[in-house]
Amino acid sequence: MDFLINSAWAADAPPPSAGFGPLIMLALFFVVFYFLLIRPQQKRAKEHAAMVAALGNGEEVVTSGGMLGKITDVGDDFISLEIASGTVVKVQRNTIARTLPKGTIKNA
Repeated sequence: MDFLINSAWAADAPPPSAGFGPLIMLALFFVVFYFLLIRPQQKRAKEHAAMVAALGNGEEVVTSGGMLGKITDVGDDFISLEIASGTVVKVQRNTIARTLPKGTIKNA
């Protein structure tokens, strides 16, 4: 019956590879990971640090907890934030999420 069906013979073993393929893929993975995740996060952290360092009296801000208020006093670590007429709370400088344009509180 060998004339109808060819016999299957084992193929020769492939030559051993140098092993650089997986290393190149791993390096490529880390490069993509750096440019897509680490670098943008570092940029946002620098922008936030610059914004927090530039805070001054009279600025309207939003905290990371969602409180909207006007800065009345700036210290090294804490900021006094007036959230309502006569209501002043102290918050850490790091909790300021963003600054708002002047007059936002009156419109809110």
